[in-house]
Amino acid sequence: MKSIKDSEMSDVTSRTTSFRRRVYGIRKALSKNPVMGAGIFVVILFVIIALAAPLITPVGPKEVKPINRLQPPNAEQWFGTDTLGRDVFTRTVYGTRISLLVGFSVAVIAMIFGTMIGIIVGYFRKIDAILMRIMDGLMAIPTLLLAIALVAAIGASVQNVIISLVLVETPILARLIRASTLSLREQTFVEAARCIGASPVRVMALHIFPNTIAPLIVQGTYICATAILIEAGLSFLGAGTSPENASWGNMIAQGRSYIEIAVWMITFPGIALTLAILGINLAGDGLRDALDPKLARRM
Repeated sequence: MKSIKDSEMSDVTSRTTSFRRRVYGIRKALSKNPVMGAGIFVVILFVIIALAAPLITPVGPKEVKPINRLQPPNAEQWFGTDTLGRDVFTRTVYGTRISLLVGFSVAVIAMIFGTMIGIIVGYFRKIDAILMRIMDGLMAIPTLLLAIALVAAIGASVQNVIISLVLVETPILARLIRASTLSLREQTFVEAARCIGASPVRVMALHIFPNTIAPLIVQGTYICATAILIEAGLSFLGAGTSPENASWGNMIAQGRSYIEIAVWMITFPGIALTLAILGINLAGDGLRDALDPKLARRM
């Protein structure tokens, strides 16, 4: 019993040391990789904008003023107005909420389900053939087409878009975590845990899962960016959120017919969408460099 407790204490100490090394690696990467710092700054800025939207602009995103329709950018309406007289700046700011809600929600939920499926099928090889064939079938269908089909089946709303994108992105994470688990389950420390009587659940939770966090976080950033882009595409095609909602995809879709006389209706939400995805991708690239030991040694 004493040897088991000593082993558990050493495992906790090693995990703490590993976590500190990763934090130090991130700090070192921020100092040596200003591009990642810029990406994280952009992401934090958009989060602040989403949370403080009512403070940034007192006008409501659905407030209609037909007398001010199609006004170009000016001192009162910084980004101009749309065909119903709604303030484009206000709708762009509030559109940040929907995009980040979809992106972060899809990333977090897909990471949870993808990790659970990936670790289970990687550790228990008997159920690997069944679950992974289902994942392969979902991955064989183009992402956007599958998302459109799912939204069309269950209806267009923010919640349904999130559910559809989680179903689309979970197989990608499951395959990634499965590959890591297949490698980790053959490592010496996992064999040692089995030899001292650790249960499969304990081995997966305390020995395999912590070593999948680095690739999980990096892939999660890319899934977040992809979800934001797909949500905008679905809204642009009319299969996403309701048209009256302030979504970047809806704004671009509504402004495409007026691009020759009111280009600002597309320009500003398009710039916001580009910056959000660029910031998340830059942050993900930097985290990959910081969390990957081989890449970290080269920096």
